[in-house]
Amino acid sequence: MSRRDQFDVVVIGAGHNGLVCAYYLAEAGFSVVVLERSDRIGGAAITEEFHPGFRNSVASYTVSLLQKTIIDDMQLACHGLRIVPRPLANFAPQIDAPGLKLHQEVAATVAAIGAHSRADAEHYPEFLAELAAITRLLKSTLLESPINLRGGWPEWWRAAKFLPRVQRLLGVRRLGAFRNVMTGSAGDWLDRWFDTALLKGALGFDAVVGHYASPYAASSGYLLLHHALGEVNGAQGAWGHALGGMGAITQAMAAAAETLAVEIRVDTPVRRICASAGNLEVHTGSGEVIRARAVAAAIHPWTLFTKLLDQRDLPAAFLERIRAWRSESASFRMNVALSELPDFSCLPGRRKAEHHGSGILISPSLNYLQQAYRDARTQGYSSAPVIELLIPSTLDASLAPPGAHVASLFCQHFPRVLPAGRSWSEQKQAAVDLIIRTVSDYAPNFSASILAVQALSPEDLEQRFGLVGGDIFHGQMTLDQLYWARPVPGYAQYRSPLPGLYLCASGAHPGGGVTGAPGHNAARVMIRDLDRSPGREP
Repeated sequence: MSRRDQFDVVVIGAGHNGLVCAYYLAEAGFSVVVLERSDRIGGAAITEEFHPGFRNSVASYTVSLLQKTIIDDMQLACHGLRIVPRPLANFAPQIDAPGLKLHQEVAATVAAIGAHSRADAEHYPEFLAELAAITRLLKSTLLESPINLRGGWPEWWRAAKFLPRVQRLLGVRRLGAFRNVMTGSAGDWLDRWFDTALLKGALGFDAVVGHYASPYAASSGYLLLHHALGEVNGAQGAWGHALGGMGAITQAMAAAAETLAVEIRVDTPVRRICASAGNLEVHTGSGEVIRARAVAAAIHPWTLFTKLLDQRDLPAAFLERIRAWRSESASFRMNVALSELPDFSCLPGRRKAEHHGSGILISPSLNYLQQAYRDARTQGYSSAPVIELLIPSTLDASLAPPGAHVASLFCQHFPRVLPAGRSWSEQKQAAVDLIIRTVSDYAPNFSASILAVQALSPEDLEQRFGLVGGDIFHGQMTLDQLYWARPVPGYAQYRSPLPGLYLCASGAHPGGGVTGAPGHNAARVMIRDLDRSPGREP
């Protein structure tokens, strides 16, 4: 039987944003097909067995930013998704001094900080209040299209109506703090609040994770805020684990979409998109041509606009911006199978404890973060890397055999392009060894407990998941690549210069992380546009 070759919408990419977009379009009554180049759905949110009996999330690895609206609308819990919170928010170990536990409860965290600094403990609730006010405002923008400052009076009217929201959610008193954090650095902000190096290092980690920059770089303040925009089961700012790994999220999304007759085709790479007689044609690697009224691309903007389109269909200024798009997060990703839990010298014990279920941050100071960035710029990659270690098997027994564990390691800074002609095929094992030594400095049994390693260099992230430059966010999240300028000023509302072609991935507002927001927002725009045009596919 020949496959159907005409739909209302083709979605390119079966990552989480593509699946979210497909769901909302199908719910609105449009016929939708999703084309995925890989042999499985999920994009960078997948779970796989990397050693016999050991499974883990391969690339993306932890949950918070996935929007509750999307979870509820898609009824993901009914399709098997269950997210459990970490027992402890984060744990920052030290080598020769006590570590620091950051709890989910404010009072417990204040007490933990008080063991290091009474003044910092007193300031912490005030810091959280300022953080909460700023993130409330930012969070209110996640599930709506950015204001287009080139869109004439209707958009300027939207901007004017935004001002009362600023006053309601932020308050006049915090306008200065909002400006300073958004335009300044995370390091300067944290230095104004605290003295304890370990506390500032732990909080500053969120300003550099997936961001190739110093914590004192402009716009690093926004990255810290971005990672505070989520929630887990109603707990604001919390992080958690999807039982079964990150693949459980995309599997649930695919199941939800398929209940609405969305067709998902794997092993179907797209080679070209072109306009034809009022529709769009999508040409696949097998030679198929699929016709649609609209195409939603859940892929990197550079790939979409420079590889899949005839460049004559795009304005020169638009192309210039896309070609100059900065896409580099300098991230190295590892999964390891462990025979036992890490035994930290500052908090001894190999029995499962609350700190083993937290985000374990090797980020002992802002100076450490800054030096890691300087090393990468001058030497090729950090000689003392910044690492977040998670052990999800402490929360999810399905990931490892009894008594054993799996760990995720997310590491900075490891640029995509190495100096002096070196390649990642040559340097990958050296980077793995360095990361293992670094963790072993804090937990001396770590190296000997490793049974197997799965490692993804920036080159691997690019080749396997289409993350150009190895960038987990589909483009750096700096002020000139955010909101109304993501990816191009004038084209931040998910539409592109080619009529009927939309961007619904992390290269669009509100950016990266497993949020589902770009897919949700793009679908809303597409539904309005398609409802105004004739020719719905029966």
